Amino acid sequence: MDSLPLFLRTLLIYLVVFATIRIMGKREIGKLSIFDLVISIMIAEIAVFIIEDLNKPILHGLIPIATLVLIQVASAKLALHSQKARELIDGKPSYLIKHGKLLRDEMKRQRYNLDDLMLQLRQNKITNVADVEFAILETSGKLSVVEKERHSSREPVADQFDTIRYEGLPLPLIMDGKVQDHNLAKLNKTRFWLKTQIQQKGVKDFKDVFFCSIDHRGSLFLDKKR
Repeated sequence: MDSLPLFLRTLLIYLVVFATIRIMGKREIGKLSIFDLVISIMIAEIAVFIIEDLNKPILHGLIPIATLVLIQVASAKLALHSQKARELIDGKPSYLIKHGKLLRDEMKRQRYNLDDLMLQLRQNKITNVADVEFAILETSGKLSVVEKERHSSREPVADQFDTIRYEGLPLPLIMDGKVQDHNLAKLNKTRFWLKTQIQQKGVKDFKDVFFCSIDHRGSLFLDKKR
């Protein structure tokens, strides 16, 4: 009967994988870089392969797993002593927002759109792009955010915003040069009104705006394309 060999093989592979993760260190649990992810996927695939095929010697799975562990441990030790090795293995963090400005070229290079950015900002409990000084995309894919210093006195809101009564998250009005008409409708505003606002900030046309939003106080945030 194959049930007992399957049980014993599964138990053995579990113990091997458990020991493997312990050897690789807590770093693997806390963060997964591209290198870590590849190693983890390969170990998982090898483990499943050995469990499913009872005709394969267990040694044919243990040797590849041990090899991957040696590669990971060796690369981790090398990265401890060499910055170039760390950059080669894990890559570099990328600034998506720097000094309050959205870096469109870097977002494009990372294939990172505005919806991705807004989602991760909300996960960092930040609802307004205008409150962000730095947003750094780490090598693990996590977004680290540094907020701007908060001042007790805020800039006065212009008179033309006085009629706005929208309460809630900041509304995107322009995203990558495209006007968000459904959000303008929530404010009972028109494209003509929006164009007047961006022209007052030195922008001639919608297509020249990478991102523009407005909060419930009527404060407009605008980031130009570069």
